[in-house]
Amino acid sequence: MFETAVMVETVVKAVIVVSVVAAMAGFATFIERKVLAFMQRRLGPMHVGPYGLLQLAADGIKLFTKEDIIPQNAIKPIFMIAPVIAATSAFVAMAAVPYFPEFTLFGYTIHPIISDINVALLYVMGVASVGIYGPLLAGMSSANKWSLLGAARAVVQMLSFEVVTGLSVLAPIMLIGSLSLIDINDYQSGGITQWLIWKQPLAFVLFAIAGFMETNRAPFDTVEFEAEVVAGYATEYSGMRWGLFFIGEYANMITISVLVSIIFMGGYAPLGFIPGAVMMLLKVSFWIFLFLWVRAAWPHVRPDQLMWVCWKVMMPLAVVNILITGFVLI
Repeated sequence: MFETAVMVETVVKAVIVVSVVAAMAGFATFIERKVLAFMQRRLGPMHVGPYGLLQLAADGIKLFTKEDIIPQNAIKPIFMIAPVIAATSAFVAMAAVPYFPEFTLFGYTIHPIISDINVALLYVMGVASVGIYGPLLAGMSSANKWSLLGAARAVVQMLSFEVVTGLSVLAPIMLIGSLSLIDINDYQSGGITQWLIWKQPLAFVLFAIAGFMETNRAPFDTVEFEAEVVAGYATEYSGMRWGLFFIGEYANMITISVLVSIIFMGGYAPLGFIPGAVMMLLKVSFWIFLFLWVRAAWPHVRPDQLMWVCWKVMMPLAVVNILITGFVLI
């Protein structure tokens, strides 16, 4: 009976997380257009529904009803499965992420995490890295040289910055001694002075920048870079298959925002009179807004500049930070 209850609870939580994150990813497209419009002194979506709110429904109808075109010479099974991989990996990575502190509902304790595993951080980073196969397979199967070039850029960029991401979190892990995101959150529960952003500022900066890179957001969107390579790996995609790539992108934005908030900014630990759940919402909202702000304010970076920064600046800094943390602990 207990095992059945746990299974039902897990399924319900998974459905809720996928539904909420998918809805947030869709709503984030509306917020992004509004934020960019505000920063560029224009209105953004205004005509479909009050204040343009029904633009989301219009976009959804367009994506679901638009013709799904597959190139004649494309490798069709791979071409069709690539967008699913990109979106699915973004959602599966959220299974080990705690969103709020546990609470009691009708006498039953709810743990707002789908699966509490002791290597949660390793799991999230590992599953998220599977998302690279989406752009890679899409570009290789499209029978389009520009798509192939976009796929090659995807591999170079994402693999490079995954290394930086992994190295940047090693120092915080050394301090805490655990890969559990709940343990990392609890380590910072003593207040704002206990946040790892103060103890590991270099790791925080490196992780935040690498997170930007892995979400493929401007100014680091060299995987598409429409000004140069049409639309990169997604050039031949249309309809909902095209939409799945960008649902995965926005879901990754939410995942990175949650991870930065938990690892370096105290997570869902309460702060004074502000409850933990509200603190988590505020932190995640801030990071999502920062993603949009950077896109509006920062020019594109050339691919060679991006790789130079990764391998000659960020990588050595991450290694030095690990060595310094080790000496301090000793």
